[in-house]
Amino acid sequence: MRNWAGNLEYAAASATRPESVEELAELVAGAARRGERVKALGSRHCFNDIADTGGVHIVLDRLPSAVELDAARRVVRVPAGLTYGALGAALEREGWALHNMASLPHISVGGAVQTGTHGSGIASPALAAAVTAIELVRASGEPDRLSAADGEEFLGSVVGLGALGIVTALELAVEPSYQVRQQVFEDLPWEAVLTDFDAVAGDGYSVSLFTDYAGDTVAQAWRKVRVVADAGEGAAPSSFFGAVPAQRPRHPLPEMDAGNCTQQLDVPGPWLERLPHFRHEFTPSAGDELQTEYLLPRARAAEALRAVRALAARLAPLLYVSEVRTVAADEFWLSPSYRQDSVALHFTWRPLQREVESVLPELEAALAPFGARPHWGKLFAVPPATIAALYPRFEDFRRLVAERDPAGVFRNAYLDRILG
Repeated sequence: MRNWAGNLEYAAASATRPESVEELAELVAGAARRGERVKALGSRHCFNDIADTGGVHIVLDRLPSAVELDAARRVVRVPAGLTYGALGAALEREGWALHNMASLPHISVGGAVQTGTHGSGIASPALAAAVTAIELVRASGEPDRLSAADGEEFLGSVVGLGALGIVTALELAVEPSYQVRQQVFEDLPWEAVLTDFDAVAGDGYSVSLFTDYAGDTVAQAWRKVRVVADAGEGAAPSSFFGAVPAQRPRHPLPEMDAGNCTQQLDVPGPWLERLPHFRHEFTPSAGDELQTEYLLPRARAAEALRAVRALAARLAPLLYVSEVRTVAADEFWLSPSYRQDSVALHFTWRPLQREVESVLPELEAALAPFGARPHWGKLFAVPPATIAALYPRFEDFRRLVAERDPAGVFRNAYLDRILG
């Protein structure tokens, strides 16, 4: 089996698909007795070996897939292997919603939460912020459940990198369904972005900038506005900090057709059909890109963008496009937005892994003064000791892993590098 991008062939000696949590528990306990390592696979939308193993892969797509809504408590229990697109559709049928969505709704809920994946919005924390409880199978094979009432261990486990157990389900906070309008603007002056980044990034429920860092303008700005009931639609703005409205639907890559992108042109629609950039019924790409992302304090966004722009000539031959987004702070120990309102610099590379890996140290050196934290599931070259220093609770997480998985049942080469 390969990952979503096709740049990694998994090394597992075998793969199995349990059909119940009980069967999963037996598989994990048996592997532990035999001294084997196990790792779960979801949508495989990771570009490094975080989910790889030389032991047994457990694929979660046959576990029970029922979505259990508790409207009175305003929570929903979700199978970890379910995609955000499928979850969104189930919630919308019942009149409920999530606070945020990833740009790609094809990713699994469990994998996205465990790696600290996020959507966008200056006041919207990452996807993990919706988690109120997490269910997982421990290294002993015992099922376990942690909730916010469990305090510190809960905060250390939600973004857990797969190191603490196989996540089988999560409980997420929900809110009443809402509508969103999406409008794309073109040729946003860099001067406006660098002069007052917060004003640009905060002019909407979610704002994404798509750029190659060259020239005097940002190619596209995607502005998503939450529709407030009884407030009236209002006229769509005729400009956005000097950018002009696109006259037709756009894809983040200018040469690509916009047919698989979500509805634009300021047409209101359900949250799940506007917050992602891509429609759930289409796969936007597969096997033809690599991804890297760094999150750093939003207060230093302009400085960091200037530093990356200075590398534009080096990056351009390898880059499809870069997306600039914002994420609000949260309290999860290994969240890239732990206790910092963040700007996320996302790089979608051409499928040239050797060349991309050769330029990453130079890019990371430019971002190092800003304390940039790499996305756990994407390509990066930041040394483990540097990563540990970026997270105030890293040593607490290391101790938690040692306590919960002393035999290393859920360890792999990735965790051995990161944790030592």
